[in-house]
Amino acid sequence: MVVCVRSSFRNTLNGVRVPFSAVAAASFTSAGHEQMRSLSTNPNVAALVGNYKKNVVLKNLKTSNANLVQMARQYCSNLPSHNVVKLPALSPTMETGTIASWQKKEGDQLFEGDLLCEIETDKATMGFETPEEGYLAKIFLPEGSKDIPIGKPLCIIVQDKEDVAAFANYKAPDFSSDKSAASTPVSPPKPPVSTPPPPPPKSVAPSKPVEKVSPQQEFHKPQQKIFVTPFAKKLAKESGINLTNIQGSGPHGRILASDIEAAKSQPQSQALPTKSLPELAVGESYTDIPLTNMRKTIAKRLTESKTTIPHYYLTADIDVDKVLALRAKLNSFLASSVKDKNEKPQKLSINDFIIKATAKACKDVPEANSFFMDTFVRQNDNVDVSVAVSTDSGLITPIVRNADLKGISRISAEVAELAKKAREGKLQPHEYQGGTFTVSNLGMFGSVSNFSAIINPPQSCILAIGAPKKVVVVDEENNGYKTKNIMQVTMSCDHRVVDGAVGARYLKYFKQYLEDPKTMLL
Repeated sequence: MVVCVRSSFRNTLNGVRVPFSAVAAASFTSAGHEQMRSLSTNPNVAALVGNYKKNVVLKNLKTSNANLVQMARQYCSNLPSHNVVKLPALSPTMETGTIASWQKKEGDQLFEGDLLCEIETDKATMGFETPEEGYLAKIFLPEGSKDIPIGKPLCIIVQDKEDVAAFANYKAPDFSSDKSAASTPVSPPKPPVSTPPPPPPKSVAPSKPVEKVSPQQEFHKPQQKIFVTPFAKKLAKESGINLTNIQGSGPHGRILASDIEAAKSQPQSQALPTKSLPELAVGESYTDIPLTNMRKTIAKRLTESKTTIPHYYLTADIDVDKVLALRAKLNSFLASSVKDKNEKPQKLSINDFIIKATAKACKDVPEANSFFMDTFVRQNDNVDVSVAVSTDSGLITPIVRNADLKGISRISAEVAELAKKAREGKLQPHEYQGGTFTVSNLGMFGSVSNFSAIINPPQSCILAIGAPKKVVVVDEENNGYKTKNIMQVTMSCDHRVVDGAVGARYLKYFKQYLEDPKTMLL
């Protein structure tokens, strides 16, 4: 990519016309950067750079590429060569992040792949690795910094240790325009005008009746090219207004805050009244705990799910005596197979069998392994089981991919590794995004016999597993009574996708696999 700042200048000292694009244009390769440096040895070019680099280059450089802007700024400064590391989008839905901790301090040497800092996103606390080797010269944001927008500078990395001192008093550069250009569609250039544009009209009627956008529609509709100011976008989100129905009054149709206010005044777009917090009685004590980004996301998504998805629930009692006996036998075999006394043998849990049975039943009843996509239902070919794991930050659902094709031992090993990474905040986005069916097991706590879970959209079903309990049942063979381990399972279904008969059929297969676990091998 080549960017020309200006076609040419006239050097007033000797009348030589030199293309300034030769100085300001560069590719994103080291060769392009060296070309800029070699050109600066030409006295004509050097004079031009000295006279115009601060007043012309940065004012006239028009580009949507943040890296090129950063390179031009570095070239036009007296600071050593450096790289400004900015907050990346660590998940598709991430808008802001929080610096949970810095793993390196200023002056530390960095190697590619080193853990630079931990960033709390809307999904999890994730480790951010250093993008290149060098030395950490400057940290702009301390630990605990919250609501950092994507693209905001985090730190500076230099190649030589001697260059660290040059950034001791360096202030963070403002890349807000670069961030917006990189994360949103580039708006058409404004025509050059010497006078400010007239103020927008006080009230602008939308081109179509304003409608509330449902969370499902907002989640699944493809993004359209809409030009909107950040404040107007925030107002629309808070008011639940569909931006596609607003005709902007700003330059080139850009939606302004006044447009949103006008839309809110329309009868169709009246927002629901918000509930005020109850006043606390005098003398009551309490502790206010700030919401983490992850907790905010959980609250938002589950509220949307419960209020927009028509849940219904099916419960089944499952005899798990045979699967418990098989688990004990396999664990005994795994323990005897360990040759090294210091090696800890693998132990299978009943949850591993539940995940396998879940995946096999999804293959038998593919309607349960589907997404609701507003205008169609997407039936997934792969069975990727999301497993609910509780962490200090909140609930997260790492995924066992293609669980129907894996053996119990491999499922057990994957779940143990994923759960460990989840509790340490080291899950990568691909490890918790994209599941097709969810299992939530509270039976491991022993005291929960049954419960119902909230569907994780866009999935259509979730299984809630209770603890097995000994129950006295009739023994028809011996004409008496006996005890069995009975586990209650409750399936939450999205009635838009899974009808009652389909859900019942799914539970039939799931029950069959657990009550006769040998059938899972077929």
